Amino acid sequence: MSLLSMLEGIERPLVPAAGKTLASLRRRMAMITMILLTLLWVQPAIVQCQSAPRSNPTGVPSGPASANGAVSTMALQNPPNVSVKPSDADSFHVDDTALAIPRVLMHQWSMAEQIAPEAVVSEPYLHSADLETMPLTLKEAIYLAIENNPNVKASQLDPLAGTEAVRMAYGAFDPDFIATADLIKSVVPAQSPLVARNDRLSTKNYDWNFGLNKVLASTNGTLSLLFDNDHLVTNNFFVTINPSYTSSLTMALVQPLLRNFGMSFATLNVRLAQSGQVQSQWDYAQNLQNFIRQVANDYWNVVLTEENLRVADAALKFNQDLVRQNSISVKVGMLAPIELQEARSAAATSEANTYSAEAAFKTAREVLREDVMVNPNRTFLPRRIVPADRPNPAEPVEVEEERSLELSVAYRPALAAMREAVRTSEYQIEFQRNQLLPSLNFIGQFGVNALGGNTLCGPAFGLPASSLNCVGPFEPTGGIALPFNGNYATVLNRMFGTRFYNYVAQLTFEMPLDNAPIRATLAQAKIAYSQTRMQYRNELSRVVVEVENSLANLTGAIRRERATRAATEYARQSLHDENVRFRVGMATTHDLLQYQNALVTAEGQEVQAEVDLENAKIALRHSDGTLLQSFQIHFQISNPRESKPWYALF
Repeated sequence: MSLLSMLEGIERPLVPAAGKTLASLRRRMAMITMILLTLLWVQPAIVQCQSAPRSNPTGVPSGPASANGAVSTMALQNPPNVSVKPSDADSFHVDDTALAIPRVLMHQWSMAEQIAPEAVVSEPYLHSADLETMPLTLKEAIYLAIENNPNVKASQLDPLAGTEAVRMAYGAFDPDFIATADLIKSVVPAQSPLVARNDRLSTKNYDWNFGLNKVLASTNGTLSLLFDNDHLVTNNFFVTINPSYTSSLTMALVQPLLRNFGMSFATLNVRLAQSGQVQSQWDYAQNLQNFIRQVANDYWNVVLTEENLRVADAALKFNQDLVRQNSISVKVGMLAPIELQEARSAAATSEANTYSAEAAFKTAREVLREDVMVNPNRTFLPRRIVPADRPNPAEPVEVEEERSLELSVAYRPALAAMREAVRTSEYQIEFQRNQLLPSLNFIGQFGVNALGGNTLCGPAFGLPASSLNCVGPFEPTGGIALPFNGNYATVLNRMFGTRFYNYVAQLTFEMPLDNAPIRATLAQAKIAYSQTRMQYRNELSRVVVEVENSLANLTGAIRRERATRAATEYARQSLHDENVRFRVGMATTHDLLQYQNALVTAEGQEVQAEVDLENAKIALRHSDGTLLQSFQIHFQISNPRESKPWYALF
């Protein structure tokens, strides 16, 4: 519509005051004609109060193409891998082997020199920002957010910590190797001239001992293997093997028979850790779904605030044009000044609304930018995201109560985590019930030993002459030499001959008369189990309510979107009809502004209804646990029971 036709529409008949001459009337008409011709040459556009074509008043690209027309490079991005495997924790096992001991020793006191990147904050970094924009669909934004958002990465580490807890529980069966070596020398005054050649008694011991302890994963017994060695050098006359070697090899078993016994009791802590690791995976899946819902809501909030800004901007232009037209009409005497004041008031209100809408749009855009965290240049402020999707009310949506409830029970991660918590409580009861049994332990030990060295001729001390087998400097008439002459290798060979041995077989029994602490602990475990079951039922009820609420909101959003769309059409037609009446002088500026405000409200409600419908779709998929599947994101629970170290096999 041209400004000339609009002015012709709003032109009112002039009633000349009494005493006016025909010449003055002609001069006035000539002035009006000149003004109209001038305005006709300029031809300003009259903006109707309706949503402009999907243009962006902010200057930021809103389609799938950037400012230079390039298509988004993320259009064909593959879904992110969100499953957490136990092997993912291997990346944290760097420099933790025996080969890394020298490096650890070199750097153990230089921790202050290793500053984390997050601790370095420089002024240039704080002033850096990625000024480019990236148009993204909702799916692309979610994919990038999962890959880049630090909160998701932090949540992804929880299952890895659970994996390490499982490895720590398996560590109880890791064979423990023990080695000791010592040198002990003592020089004391000789208390008898028969003990040493001089006034000093000297003794020197060399010991090197080795041991291996292993908790049996099958029976919860403790198996030990000890290999002890002693080398003695002394000037004591009564030591007839000097220097001497003594070696022993001992195997021992401490096996519970009642309390702490069972073919699978030893691995109970492992099963508890595995159950906790599975819970952490389900918790991570639930956090992931919550995050996807948050990103989707923030994505559509940008669309909502952008559309609200367009509506507010269109209303402002309409009111500004109305002020300009009313100013002309007042100047030429076609309108009363109050009409101009009312138009100016409406324009000022629209300007304030535009500022509020612009602030809301900027805030929503910043929130989405921090959610997605596209930061290839590693600047302080990441790249700004431009939504490429728009609400699609025509998309078919299934609203089936029974199916949604079935899906929620089968796929809701929070329910799966609660079911695993019930299993953990059952393990705790199993453990505490075993503790009611008396303590009956079997202790078995068998060992072999040997002695060797430089044998000396010792005193016979009244033994018969037939027993004498040596003559020495201190026993010129004959003495006894023990048959243990030989070096260390001879001692080892003699030890495996099992001529000298020892064994122990022992049973120990212990039983509290009342066993009150254990019975109380078992009762607490049963109470915790009942609480966990009730919490699961409560969570199930809460999920049912959430699903029902999501279904109701989705149904209401579908109907409300249709109603608001119709209301917008009616309001637009009403404004058009009122504008026609305004042209012929049958309506005032106040009447026109009322219809214009009604159209602004209707358009805002329509945009809100469209966005609410998209959020309602997301909310339903979130409540029934299928939000990941709806975006083709594959999540699979890794079984921590599949990997078992070699030392836990026996």
